[in-house]
Amino acid sequence: MLSLSTLKADHTPHAVSRRLGRRPSPSYLHDFIYGAVDGAVTTFAVVAGVAGAGLDETVVIVLGGANLFADGFSMAASNFLGSRAERQRRERARQEEEHHIDLVPDGEREEIRQIYAAKGFSGADLDRIVEVITSDRELWVETMMSEELGFGTTEPNEYRAALSTLAAFITIGFLPLLAYVYGLFAEVTRPFLWSTVLTGLAFLVIGGMKARFTGQNRWRAALETLAVGGLAAVLAYITGTVLEGVT
Repeated sequence: MLSLSTLKADHTPHAVSRRLGRRPSPSYLHDFIYGAVDGAVTTFAVVAGVAGAGLDETVVIVLGGANLFADGFSMAASNFLGSRAERQRRERARQEEEHHIDLVPDGEREEIRQIYAAKGFSGADLDRIVEVITSDRELWVETMMSEELGFGTTEPNEYRAALSTLAAFITIGFLPLLAYVYGLFAEVTRPFLWSTVLTGLAFLVIGGMKARFTGQNRWRAALETLAVGGLAAVLAYITGTVLEGVT
């Protein structure tokens, strides 16, 4: 938490003007966390499933590596298409609002009036707000976009969103395979145990990173992430064990 002196320094007229004058940059934390958790979970699920079925360790590397790259690119592509669709939906909404302002300006002014009346403004203050907003077309459209349609002020880039997901998926998702890959060059005893430990540490680190940006208690966030990922791993291991019995 920031100190009182720091908060005061950040809220001088000059500091406020400088801060509000900068366009807010979109956050790709969601994309990174999404890719990191899914990468660790799905790759460890493959490792746990193969280990539970008692298959050879080379099978772990082959299936885990295939999952790492195939699912990683699949997730990145899905995130790319989803982010692009959201941006296109935003652009269409903007065009519709501009079209409505051209065709029915009085109706759009009434929408602004009712929006700010619902916020508690009335009389001359309300008239002045409506006049100021509707006299600037760009401000008018932006107000309708945020207040009526609920769009935020930032617009994420679909390429960066996809890249964040892919990088996190491959980087964190490789950890469950690390012990097995290392075993190709040196002897590793109980690689599945090492894979479990590394995956657990990955979940804890991801949760800690999330807490740093969200303000959540660090240990609570870490343990929450560990619990969710661990549940998926346990289910995968049980599935592998059942399949071993069938085969």
